[in-house]
Amino acid sequence: MAIEHASVQVARKPWGVADLHPWSGIDGSGDAVGELWFRRADKNAPDPALLFKLLFTSEPLSIQVHPDDAFARSVGLPNGKTEAWYILSATPDARVALGLKRQLTTQELRAAIRDGSIASLAQWRSVKKGDIIFVPAGTIHAIGAGIVLAEIQQHSDATFRLFDYGRKRELHEDSAVAVSDAGPARAQAEPRRLTAARTVLTANPYFVLERIDLPANSRWSLDAKRETWLMVMEGRARIGSIGASVGDAVFAEADRADIEVGPDGMSGLIAYPGPDPTMSLLGESEEQMTTSVGTSIIGSPKPNESAEVQT
Repeated sequence: MAIEHASVQVARKPWGVADLHPWSGIDGSGDAVGELWFRRADKNAPDPALLFKLLFTSEPLSIQVHPDDAFARSVGLPNGKTEAWYILSATPDARVALGLKRQLTTQELRAAIRDGSIASLAQWRSVKKGDIIFVPAGTIHAIGAGIVLAEIQQHSDATFRLFDYGRKRELHEDSAVAVSDAGPARAQAEPRRLTAARTVLTANPYFVLERIDLPANSRWSLDAKRETWLMVMEGRARIGSIGASVGDAVFAEADRADIEVGPDGMSGLIAYPGPDPTMSLLGESEEQMTTSVGTSIIGSPKPNESAEVQT
């Protein structure tokens, strides 16, 4: 049983940013921060099936692809990597790549990796705040500059680079060719309203990602039978004994907690294993709140943000 204020690990990246506000007070001015990884507060706990991150981009990331479970296990990895992105903010010219403009043969894909033309063959699209992008394993993809996004993924760091904008990091031609679906991305399902407070952004065999919008001074019950991540995007709330505001994440598993929403309401993301939404996960409490949580959580300490992820 667990209700934990998630700790945060920092990943310094060449394409990261110096200023992470309002999501974090970590200083990236000396060495740019590209990712924040939310972790179990209990360092002795087993790794969850899912990994929840925030990404910050000042430059484009590499064009890359992730393996599916079968390929990952064939090379000694525990599982593949399917992921989804929720755009938290984006500059007017921000864009991502998902799939290719046309289907390539194996020989054409190899040639495009070697001469760098894969960058122009990628299917780029504009993004804005609130967009959701599902990235199945095997889909060639990239994240452009000027974006802050939340990423939920299978717990894996298996990444094969096809193009890296001259950063002189290793490319992974053979592995990328082996795992890539080298063509246009599959059509994506639209978000759907589950209840007045819950919107399913994406649901697949690996995870469900929802947006929740809870009214001011309301009270809810979180029933997390399986591992569940909740991150606050706007407002604040008290989740069990944990005060959570913008950029904070809570991990819950095999446990229940009351959610007391502050005077400005609270919007957030909830992620948990798929394939289907769990209707009993979140319910409005009939018990009325007798006190405001608006001031009670302002002074809540942030979890440890000193750990660094090796790049």
